[in-house]
Amino acid sequence: MRFLDTNIFLRQILNDLPDQSPACLALFQAIERGEIAVWTTDLAIAEVVYVLAGRRTYAFPRAAIRDALLPLLELSHLRLARKRIYTRVFELYVNLPISFVDAFHIALVETRPDKEVYSFDADFDRVSGVRRLRP
Repeated sequence: MRFLDTNIFLRQILNDLPDQSPACLALFQAIERGEIAVWTTDLAIAEVVYVLAGRRTYAFPRAAIRDALLPLLELSHLRLARKRIYTRVFELYVNLPISFVDAFHIALVETRPDKEVYSFDADFDRVSGVRRLRP
C-alpha cells in the first residue's frame, strides 16, 4: 500500500496542471475500482484544506472544499485512520466560523465519553455537548 500525498489531492481537485492532473484523475479512478490501495494522514488532509482555503491562492468556499474532498476520502480503497469522522468534521467546518483543525478536534472530542477539552479557544464553546475547561 502506497502513501497518497497532499499534492495528488490538489491536482485532482484543481485540475490545473495538464501534465499532472489527468494522471491524478486516472489514479483516483484506479483507487475507486480497487486496482490500487493507498493510505494518507490527517495532516495531509489538513494541508489540502489549508491550501484550498488560502486567501492568497485559491480561496475556495468551505462547502466547495467539502464537496471536492469528501468523496475522495470516502473511496473504500483509501485508508485514513479517522476516516469516519470526516463527515462530522466538514459539517462543523462548513457550518461554524471555526478553523478546520478546530473542527477536527471537536469531532474527535465528540467521540470520547467525557467530551471535555482544556483550551482557551472559545471555538469549542460553539458546539453543544463539548465542554471547554480552562486550566
